[in-house]
Amino acid sequence: MTEPTQAPRRRTQAERTATTRALILDATVDALVDVGYAATTTQEVNRRAGVSRGALLHHFPTRESLVVAAVGHLVERRLAEILSRPRTGDEGLEILVEAFSGPLFDAALELWVAARCDVRLRTAIIPLEQQVSDALAVGCAELFGDRYTAAELELSIELARGLAVSRILRSPDADRALLDHLLPVWKELLTHD
Repeated sequence: MTEPTQAPRRRTQAERTATTRALILDATVDALVDVGYAATTTQEVNRRAGVSRGALLHHFPTRESLVVAAVGHLVERRLAEILSRPRTGDEGLEILVEAFSGPLFDAALELWVAARCDVRLRTAIIPLEQQVSDALAVGCAELFGDRYTAAELELSIELARGLAVSRILRSPDADRALLDHLLPVWKELLTHD
């Protein structure tokens, strides 16, 4: 005798909404990384996410709100990823340099450059930059404890960001050589007596 099968549980509206938002945000990040800000149109995101234009506009009424939310979504995911790794308690600045790499950095860089000439985007990015700064502060506090002062961490974040921007023009081997050369100097500057 076969047992009756249960119908699959129907997802709640909140679950469907969360799934749709995640599809849209992931598609937006992918578009920013793959084709840049200029080509990351709502039509391109619709195509990549496989959702209706109405669904996209319901969640994100403007292009600016869409791209800013996508990068914010990625910031939270990237911070959780970095902080969930096994730690030794002696993490170095390399992890900070690594935080400024990959899709998060590429997508954020697209927005920073576009915001230079786009006032609406620049206005929309300001809260995102605060979110990024807050995430970096939380991450650095958890990774480094009280090893560095707030000013040393702020300087280190700016150095890591600058290295990431200039990395665009270096080969991976040249980038590794530069980091191997600069990291000991950087660490020495932060050494307390």
